[in-house]
Amino acid sequence: MAAENNYQLGLLYLSHILISADGVINEHELNALAKVKEEEKISPAIFESFQKDLKTKKLSEIYQRGLAMVTDCSIEERKKIFVHLFRLCAADGNIHVKEVRLLLYSAKLTDSQLSEIVAEAEKAPIR
Repeated sequence: MAAENNYQLGLLYLSHILISADGVINEHELNALAKVKEEEKISPAIFESFQKDLKTKKLSEIYQRGLAMVTDCSIEERKKIFVHLFRLCAADGNIHVKEVRLLLYSAKLTDSQLSEIVAEAEKAPIR
């Protein structure tokens, strides 16, 4: 269960970092995050824990905690997280420089080519 929590919370934390990178979280991004939550079957308890942390922790803490959790995930789980992140990037129709940096770092963290992540994300875009 702890490993699944790491996966789900890591996904949520890094998703938040990504969608807030341009300084604005819009409706398209919130809808995309809700879709990810549904696809990954993230429980209300996990989501509430995430929302509580957003209110009590600095963005830098959220980022560090998200990276730490993702580091504890398997390579396959990491790839899956970063496919979700790429899909979230495209949700608002704009890709910010900070989003690109996070995606490039993500590819490095998973020992993947960014093209692999893009190909997977294009198979199931968030609508």
